[in-house]
Amino acid sequence: MDFRSLHKLALAGVPRGGPEGVARKIWWMSKRWKPSVTVAAIIEHEGRFLLVEEHTPEGLMLNNPAGHLDAGESPQEGVVREALEETARVFTPDRLVGVYLSRFQRPAVLEPPRWRLRRGAAPRGGAAALEAAQRPAGEDVTFLRFAFGGSVGNADAGRPLDAGIVRTLWLSLDEIRASRERHRSPLVVRCIEDFVAGRRYPLELISVDPSLYAPQIKG
Repeated sequence: MDFRSLHKLALAGVPRGGPEGVARKIWWMSKRWKPSVTVAAIIEHEGRFLLVEEHTPEGLMLNNPAGHLDAGESPQEGVVREALEETARVFTPDRLVGVYLSRFQRPAVLEPPRWRLRRGAAPRGGAAALEAAQRPAGEDVTFLRFAFGGSVGNADAGRPLDAGIVRTLWLSLDEIRASRERHRSPLVVRCIEDFVAGRRYPLELISVDPSLYAPQIKG
């Protein structure tokens, strides 16, 4: 059953039972909005905080050691992995600093339709169709971030940093506040300020069901 057929069934209000009803439910679930879950490490040593400088579509930016949560791992496991990959240091979380929602939008970018140019054929519909073919869809992403505080060991000099990471650096809170225009996210300084303010929640606040590692098989 194709996309149009599923859409027609949904608009027609087909019964919930039967194959069509199941297909309708699957289609709606695939269209449901979902946030992008990330984890971040807030690491302080002698009044300075560990950040990474990384390549982004907006140029070189500063960020906390952070990244996306992978399937089949807990937030704590994810933040330990991300900190190691981005800083070459073993991170030991001892608190949850907070859970944050943020959002960014990146407009669509005009790019030459290379595959059309190679074929030497313009899209039908004139200039408007050509512009539409050149302009990929923009991005609209909401992040759900789990920020953890903790400590790190010495850097492993033989371990390369993750792709895109240029270097790690230690900055004071004043230096971080003064570099807001280079922050990849407004949460870079927000999480650090919450850490400095003493925001501290037990790691046990996040419960991980055993099904994360041994998923239930249904059907």
